[in-house]
Amino acid sequence: MSADNSPANDEALQALREALRASPNNIALRQHFAEMLLSHGLAEEAEKEFREGLGLAPNSLGLKFGLARSFYQQGKQNHALVIIEDLARNPGSSARVYLLHARLLAGIGEIEKAVSEYRRAVELDKSVTDTELAARLGIGADERESEVVEGKVRAAWDEEPERVEREIERPKITFKDVGGMERVKEEIRLKIIHPLTHPEIYKAYGKPIGGGILMYGPPGCGKTYLARATAGEIKAGFISVGINDVLDMWIGRSERNLHELFEQARNHKPCVLFFDEVDALGASRGDMRQHAGRQLINQFLAEMDGVQYSNEGVLILAATNAPWHLDSAFRRPGRFDRIVFVPPPDAGARATILRLQTRGKPLEEIDYDHLAKKCENFSGADLKALVDIAIEKKLQEAMKTGTPKPLTTKDLAGAAAQQRPTTKEWFATARNYALYSNQGGIYDDILQFLKL
Repeated sequence: MSADNSPANDEALQALREALRASPNNIALRQHFAEMLLSHGLAEEAEKEFREGLGLAPNSLGLKFGLARSFYQQGKQNHALVIIEDLARNPGSSARVYLLHARLLAGIGEIEKAVSEYRRAVELDKSVTDTELAARLGIGADERESEVVEGKVRAAWDEEPERVEREIERPKITFKDVGGMERVKEEIRLKIIHPLTHPEIYKAYGKPIGGGILMYGPPGCGKTYLARATAGEIKAGFISVGINDVLDMWIGRSERNLHELFEQARNHKPCVLFFDEVDALGASRGDMRQHAGRQLINQFLAEMDGVQYSNEGVLILAATNAPWHLDSAFRRPGRFDRIVFVPPPDAGARATILRLQTRGKPLEEIDYDHLAKKCENFSGADLKALVDIAIEKKLQEAMKTGTPKPLTTKDLAGAAAQQRPTTKEWFATARNYALYSNQGGIYDDILQFLKL
């Protein structure tokens, strides 16, 4: 949905912002504001407001649904699906919940289940009818003419599907643009950078150039940014792969899409092939009911093994917020044989990130070390949000006085008091896995970070 930036809407949103500042614990007002933001296409800002609301009312079904919709608008399908699956289990859920569930299921190729959820939605409320989705799911389709009929997909197709090919980026950023993360950078140097810069030493030991690193940790801590910086560090091509680049509702096409992405990387080596939210593509086969999902994982494993095709010079990086959902087969040697925890930035890194985020902006002398102490457990994304809050307040003052003034340490400290660290929610879940499902010590880094 495109944003409506008309003056009337800007005024309405600004009025709601002012009202929330006066009454920050008003849950109904915050939800209304978040819904308004969502309706204007401001999904990222809406996400922040829904999260704030859930901090006040963690069991609110309306706020949870709003958060799922904000994820959906941003293309964060996996995040949205986790919430919607929980809501859909509630017998009192609305038709709109089942409709969004159907859309998300269709997006990951679970067509028959999507048909069931769509029918459930329309039975509850005919006004949610979505003719485009119904056609995609083959609801009411003619079996003689359609590829999909009532969620049942024909196994063959007459025409060759369009090839999947992503643009190969040439990132300009390098490790010096990444604040902190020294331990993670060293792991990447050892596995990826040194083999390319000193190939003769690695070949002397029979060590191939390539392989995989899986980065995991709370969202917003720079995993994707670090992957781009890795490609920039070695002047390699960079292909970023999301769930929508691979998954297809037609049988066999998801596997073909994945193969073609690997082939593109092999044809442009050295190349960093980066899988974001890899758990969405490589979820544990034991958790899957759909045969198609298991087939995709088998294809992914075969591509990583490079049995039929050499992966020499193809550097595979992946990021996940939920490593416990990834099939254990991915952790075998030759696949993601280095699993690296990417924690929230430490105090030094937080100060560096704040310097980077405020670079080029009007500033007084800023005490970054003091600010860093006030931002414990903040992710890089949280620190960016903090700077945005401070700037927004300065803009409001400038509009009233007609004179722009520089940011101060006090301004940023005030914004830090308003921004909550989003990493705490992730650690609440991760703690349980680290304590009770820590086979082989895979989550020892989490325990160490939490001092458990």
